[in-house]
Amino acid sequence: MPRATIDDVAALAGVSIKTVSRVANGERNVRQSTREKVQRAIAQLNYRPNFAARNLARQRSHLVVLVYDDPGQYEAPSAGYVIRMQHGALRACRQRRYELLIHPSLYGAADVRRELQDLVGRVRPDGVILAAPLSNMPHAVDAIAETRTPLVCLSPGAVTPGRRAVATNDREICAEMTRYLVSLGHRRIAFVSGNPDHKAVSNRLPGYLDGLRQGGIKHSATLVVAGNNSVKSGEDAAESLLALARPPTAIFAANDDMAAGVLRVALRKGLRVPQDLSVAGFDDSALASHVFPALTTIRQPLARMAERAVQALIGGGDDRGPGTGTVIVPSSLVIRDSTGPAPP
Repeated sequence: MPRATIDDVAALAGVSIKTVSRVANGERNVRQSTREKVQRAIAQLNYRPNFAARNLARQRSHLVVLVYDDPGQYEAPSAGYVIRMQHGALRACRQRRYELLIHPSLYGAADVRRELQDLVGRVRPDGVILAAPLSNMPHAVDAIAETRTPLVCLSPGAVTPGRRAVATNDREICAEMTRYLVSLGHRRIAFVSGNPDHKAVSNRLPGYLDGLRQGGIKHSATLVVAGNNSVKSGEDAAESLLALARPPTAIFAANDDMAAGVLRVALRKGLRVPQDLSVAGFDDSALASHVFPALTTIRQPLARMAERAVQALIGGGDDRGPGTGTVIVPSSLVIRDSTGPAPP
């Protein structure tokens, strides 16, 4: 039996070839009754569009690349971070009949510019999503921009005129977490800051300071300790903070790995969490719900952010065209067992 063609589908459905093409491509500007009629004809004839020929004719690959920092190089690899981004990006790609290629890269690698340009040259995607912290490395961003491939940066940490980006409200949500700790009666709230090279993470310290000010708490420089996003740096910070003559009753870390390090030190010192010390993190990684006690944290909407990034590149959903500027997808507090009322 010969393979059905688009002409066969159009004849059976009683519509134009262009309408069949719109339905097959998942375009939105087709009446629902017409769409259903075409879909029935497609199913009856077992019609399969020739996407390779379509892409060749349009000189498009129907491929989006997601470039992210390889989690395998970290002390506590978080595959969940990547999986959530993939899930959101795939959801948007499937709606528009695009494919997703994931590409782990090494943050800080000397040859990252050549690596990214070689990647774009080989696969010729219709767009690239660059995830943090790569998205706040100017030479990584410029490497893709020089290829003239549409680009969206995820959590770049700063607004760059003329660039497209999707971010979350790091500063505002950190202020909210700090105010939550104040509402529990804590007055000595410490903060473990993250790697300053990760620009989005660096926005979290100002949020903590905002929250103190909004809660009527005077900032103390001795209660802010620098970390580098690792569990070990969280442990070192906790050792320093808990050795103070007046130690904090709550420690808020700029990511979950460092918060886990704080929990380990508290356990070694015989402190009860949250009765003696409240601990909070940021990210809501898999680690947050697996440590004991389960970690109060901030959930980044990574899947939704990646979905919006794809939509900004190829259309669909809430975004009608590529445009420029930054889309903000808000984060939210996740209250678990590691925080409680301040000790008397």
